[in-house]
Amino acid sequence: MVPDLDDLGYPRAVLLALTFVVALAVVVGASTSGAAFGAFNSQWDGASDLRAEAGAVDTGSVLLRDTARYETVNASDAVSVVLSPDRAYSAEESEHIRRFVERGGTLVVAEDVGPGGNELLRAVGASARLDGRPLRDDRYNFRSPALPVANNVTNATNATNATWLKTERLTLNYGTVVRPNGSEVLLRSSEYGYLDENGNDALDDGETIGSYPVVTAESVGEGRVVVVSDSSALINAMLDRPGNQAFVRGLFADFDRVLLDYSHTEDLPPLALAVLVVRESAWLQLLVVGALAGGVDYWARRAETGRDGGLAAVRRRVGVGETTTPAFDDDAARAYLRRMHPEWDEERISRVVHARRRRD
Repeated sequence: MVPDLDDLGYPRAVLLALTFVVALAVVVGASTSGAAFGAFNSQWDGASDLRAEAGAVDTGSVLLRDTARYETVNASDAVSVVLSPDRAYSAEESEHIRRFVERGGTLVVAEDVGPGGNELLRAVGASARLDGRPLRDDRYNFRSPALPVANNVTNATNATNATWLKTERLTLNYGTVVRPNGSEVLLRSSEYGYLDENGNDALDDGETIGSYPVVTAESVGEGRVVVVSDSSALINAMLDRPGNQAFVRGLFADFDRVLLDYSHTEDLPPLALAVLVVRESAWLQLLVVGALAGGVDYWARRAETGRDGGLAAVRRRVGVGETTTPAFDDDAARAYLRRMHPEWDEERISRVVHARRRRD
């Protein structure tokens, strides 16, 4: 039964408000994540906006926790994004992804310094590799040489089906470059880019200025592999930087499904994980629906009992039984309610008595 605020004293009201705040905090904490690149992290270093971009182009998104799911999707209508994996894919896991690409799927590997990206590229049969050395550009950048703006676009070819490339630039965030090894270069840095070999944030003797590849694409089987030399280019704080949102939307727009591969990155928040587990199991869905239906029925019965319980004593005191319907003594009922509930006003007492009369 929903409590009447008139019956709540100040301490109870404070306790109720505190309980609500704590419950809300628990729900929010269980449904969000602070992990870098996290799909449920809405902070600057999260990737919640990347998940939202799929909806912006009317494309559904799926969070993959298990690479076996690659075997069940229509590969030709799907693009998978792997952001800076924390650990290496096993041989079996890599095989799931390789078969997805060979069946016509598009795999996007966005990485900069970690070894996981190159290991995955090797496992799926791609030739491109990530260099690992930081790219800087003292002339064409977004507020800092460490955020170079790649503005050299290569015309797409039929070999890699890269007509999706709708942007004229891409802004990196402490990214690296791609060694194409025969793959097609789609985006390059400006002619003023250089690799900071010693990491001193300056152009030194022996560090060559030039235009370096930052995005490549290549055909593998019936599908293709796209390599982006900076996973940070796709985080929340970077999607509104020059060219980045257009890059993502162009990449997603041609597909019916975006697969966000989190099988080797963050631990999903508990509430989000629970929702995903239920979605993947028909039996759990039936169990949850049954539990909700039972809960609603129980609550309704309790509410009905609560409404009846307060007047059951009135019925007994005034001589009205559960199975008999003698005349209802309004004055006796009012007198009883005044004694039992001195805090109630006359209007409320009258409402209770009249409700009992209508019920009888």
